[in-house]
Amino acid sequence: MDGKTAATPAHNSPLYLFEKFEVGVIHLDAQRTVLAMNDFARKVLPVGEKQPFDKLVTSFHPERSKPKVNFLLDQASSCPVANAVPMTMIINIPEQVLLIKVTRLADHLGSTTGFVLVFYDVTQVVSQEAPAPTEKPASSVRLQRIPMVANHRVAFVDAQDVLCLESQAHYTRVLTRDGFHFCNLSIGDLEARLDPERFMRVHRCFIVNLHAVASLEREGSKTLIALKGARRDPIPVSRSEVGRLREALGLLARH
Repeated sequence: MDGKTAATPAHNSPLYLFEKFEVGVIHLDAQRTVLAMNDFARKVLPVGEKQPFDKLVTSFHPERSKPKVNFLLDQASSCPVANAVPMTMIINIPEQVLLIKVTRLADHLGSTTGFVLVFYDVTQVVSQEAPAPTEKPASSVRLQRIPMVANHRVAFVDAQDVLCLESQAHYTRVLTRDGFHFCNLSIGDLEARLDPERFMRVHRCFIVNLHAVASLEREGSKTLIALKGARRDPIPVSRSEVGRLREALGLLARH
């Protein structure tokens, strides 16, 4: 030691949060059968409810997340060991947001012998407690930061900086003033977790930040949204949502 005291990470720093994360570890064989898991994984996954144990990884996830998990394993299978950067994905499960990493294991000949799936519960990083619901059940957390994955790296964008979200099958494109970003969560997952006072699902493929709406336009019988500072085509509004949108924007009196 040189006499200097190591700095303690600030309580809101990424390093401090990372140090506090418990990690779930699951060992799978080459056929993707679960062989073993650590205690934290057993705590998070409903081992007693979801059987058989060897299929727990795929049986636990909601139907919409299963293709993502299989895709993650497929990508890890095709990744050469020499360049084995763990494949990363974010998934949404009830009350939690998990960051999952999968890497392939190989023997001395380079043949696949199995996989290790590691996950972190990042809910506290991307969300805050939401008020108790009054009329209908809601998730107990609201996303304040949206997780995005690019080049095996996870980044976060503040929800208030998002202009709109566009559905891309099981995934979502997130538009900010910096351009589009990729999010592993589906538009349905995001709709359930975002603040409904700020974000509105105006179309089956689009959620808009109401604070980012610059104007409403008419094109024949269609209603379109132009966004502030966005270089993209106007966003279509479903006919069934026009009244609700106009009310949210103060163009109609609330009932």
